[in-house]
Amino acid sequence: MKNISLLSLAVSLAFTSGAALAKISPEQAAKLNKELTVFGAERGANADGSIPAWDGGIKSAPAGFKPGDHHPDPYPGDKVLYAVTSKNLGQYKDLLTPGQIKLFETYPDSYKMNVYQTRRSASYPEHVYKATLDNATRAELVQEGNGIKQASVGIPFPIPANGLEAIWNHILRYRGEAITRQGGQAAPTASGDYTYMGFDDRLLVPYGVKDASPEQLEQTNILFKFKQKVTEPARLAGTALLVHETMDQIKTPRQAWTYNTGQRRVRRAPNVAYDAPGTASDGLRTTDDFDMFNGAPDRYTWTLKGKKELLIPYNDYRLHSDQIKYDDVLKAGHINPDLVRYEKHRVWVVEADLKANTRHTYKKRVFFIDEDSWQIAVTDIYDNRDELYRVGVAHGINYYEVPTQWSTLEVFHDLQSRRYIAMGLDNEANMYDFSAEMKEKSFTPAALRREGRR
Repeated sequence: MKNISLLSLAVSLAFTSGAALAKISPEQAAKLNKELTVFGAERGANADGSIPAWDGGIKSAPAGFKPGDHHPDPYPGDKVLYAVTSKNLGQYKDLLTPGQIKLFETYPDSYKMNVYQTRRSASYPEHVYKATLDNATRAELVQEGNGIKQASVGIPFPIPANGLEAIWNHILRYRGEAITRQGGQAAPTASGDYTYMGFDDRLLVPYGVKDASPEQLEQTNILFKFKQKVTEPARLAGTALLVHETMDQIKTPRQAWTYNTGQRRVRRAPNVAYDAPGTASDGLRTTDDFDMFNGAPDRYTWTLKGKKELLIPYNDYRLHSDQIKYDDVLKAGHINPDLVRYEKHRVWVVEADLKANTRHTYKKRVFFIDEDSWQIAVTDIYDNRDELYRVGVAHGINYYEVPTQWSTLEVFHDLQSRRYIAMGLDNEANMYDFSAEMKEKSFTPAALRREGRR
């Protein structure tokens, strides 16, 4: 693989997911907040300066912004530096994943990438940085990587020793403590027609609570609780899902329940995991595609391949804007490329290979993870014939009021059906609330039943 930093290549050669899951040394940790950022990213610029040095990311919101607003673009004066198209694709292949290249080949007349100046905008609260420094020398994986201990609030492994640690950084990246969000998804047909499905999501994150301790988290064994209710179309409104995600997923696997409005009953849903089809996804994504990857990593062997420079969606405030409609975003074949901002960033490359004697629709997945935020930016997905099957893309922004870097839209392209699903559409919805007050008792099967009957 080209473009891999020498430091990360050495790490990938020294460790694989089968290696001992050891803590880093104090000497390694001393690099954090010096030549590395607290999150383990390379602080300095790249060789030609096209990726700048990290200066702390966005430190304040643009003038006039208030919580509850859609987030305005902090870089309104930035212009397109160049556009990658099917005609000039050869010049930029070293900056693209195989899946991204396949999208140009699949849609040669309409797919493109508008590339802008790189802005390393990711930023987080000071207490998250402090927690990450604390985690760096104490966090450990347990049960062959299917659980975690001695970590809270921040990134557990800012200097990852293997692919498992890197994917846990994505799973546990900070997004706040209690979040509500409205919005939805659509899966356009090949001609571009779609039915919008609306959701009301609630996320309670004990792991992210400011004063959470590793001991408390290990006692409760809960990373987060997630509740999702369908709000439209009318025939599905009220259908709901509840998930309790655990820290040690071997000790206690993920617990899930569904509420069906037709039956007016809550049922256990043990199949809400792995490659079970995603909610109302037309079979275009799996359950563990949500948030680019979620859930137990036990069906794969994880390998840290190193780092490379890649063109990824970043600072996609235009795609997030409430000044556009869903019709402006959703087009035949792919979302509107004129609304998407690409930048060159360094990414960690993590390969997940399906273990022998286990089952999953995906034989191999390659994740490209932003070094500044640990948000998976792109994932290339292969089927059992070793052919590219799907390409997932996360369009991220900085949510100023937290602050946190998180996707505003996730798109999974199915290369075989030439369709895609777009999740997180929020242009015509109320904005996320990161200061929501929610109680544990609202995330129980009984609460799910009560709410469904209202």
